[in-house]
Amino acid sequence: MEINANPQKIKETLERGVEEIVDKNHLEKQMNSGKQLRIKFGIDPTAPDIHLGHAVGLRKLRQFQDLGHKAVLIVGDFTTLIGDPSGRTTSRPPLNEAQIRDNMKDYISQASKVIDVKKAEIHCNSEWFKKEPMSFLMDLASRFTVARLIEREDFQKRLKEGTDVSMLELLYPMLQAYDSVACRADIEIGGYDQRLNFLFTRRAQKKFGQDEQDILMVPLLIGIDGSKKMSKSVGNYIRLDEEGNKMFTQLMAVPDSQMWNYFELLTDRPKKEIENLKEEILENKKHPRDAKMEMALEIVSMYRGAEASQNAKEEFVRVTQRGELPSDIPSVETGEKEINILDLLVKAGVAASKSEAKRLVVQNGVRLDGEVKNDWKETLKTKKGQIVQVGKSRFFKLN
Repeated sequence: MEINANPQKIKETLERGVEEIVDKNHLEKQMNSGKQLRIKFGIDPTAPDIHLGHAVGLRKLRQFQDLGHKAVLIVGDFTTLIGDPSGRTTSRPPLNEAQIRDNMKDYISQASKVIDVKKAEIHCNSEWFKKEPMSFLMDLASRFTVARLIEREDFQKRLKEGTDVSMLELLYPMLQAYDSVACRADIEIGGYDQRLNFLFTRRAQKKFGQDEQDILMVPLLIGIDGSKKMSKSVGNYIRLDEEGNKMFTQLMAVPDSQMWNYFELLTDRPKKEIENLKEEILENKKHPRDAKMEMALEIVSMYRGAEASQNAKEEFVRVTQRGELPSDIPSVETGEKEINILDLLVKAGVAASKSEAKRLVVQNGVRLDGEVKNDWKETLKTKKGQIVQVGKSRFFKLN
């Protein structure tokens, strides 16, 4: 495939939505050389969903694809048995092979919403790790020192606090590094929180006689809670496969302060237009809600199509701004004529636990047929057709 070395395209690829590049000068030379580069991006299947946080890196991978380079997608089914320790204060609960297989079964179809999977090279890292004998692990481990492994800030913090770091977690950076050796990566894309893993990988490639990969790190997308990075473990994420109405509502819940990151990292809107939007808001010519609605419309359109996105916008306006009921309200079968309000919310799936349900109730976030219900001890007498509203946008009907 012909390589596109257009200076403006390269500049945009290396600057928009980029936190740091190691080594930028070398990478620019590589991209200007006309050589097809191998661009690695890895995802560990710790849960069934690829989300918008992953899309930041996947979109950058697609930009390299569009320039004619080879996308190499690594699904870390083997490394997920350990769990990435980056940024964690405790060990990650282990998953078994059956759980991992179940999690990753739709990963390629989800990734295809962003990258061209037909032109990509796709691997599970069990391809090389499972066929290697124990002597391979011994050889790999002999190339690194414990001092280098535990110099990581996350390990140091846990050790100082007296929290254990397992031997398996020490293996993770080595195994992730070997992925780049196995697929002969020229460049690796990933979140900035992976910086130490990526730098470790450069050392590994050198020890195996390969050229050191360049690293392109993207910013971390803050989740809809407005405080922590979008993460499956935190639960503040938006699925790529989410249906249009829910995705639109979730995007509208993003704090105004984070809206511009979503515009820059998740849309193709030119930076000049984004800056113009900011100025309009600063000059009170545009309401932040309206700008956010443009952002949500654009992102939903990418994953669900223009018609579904427009329908989602109209539904959002009708329900949240006009106070009307949604056009499609799911039904919940209680099976009882009387039920505690907390049990009802958990049974309906709008609360993951009774403690979460209690918080919703005491914060006046629950209504039954329009009446606020703030007594968490209340036993409701249920009737078929009653409408329960949770927050501004979640509804269900009793059946």
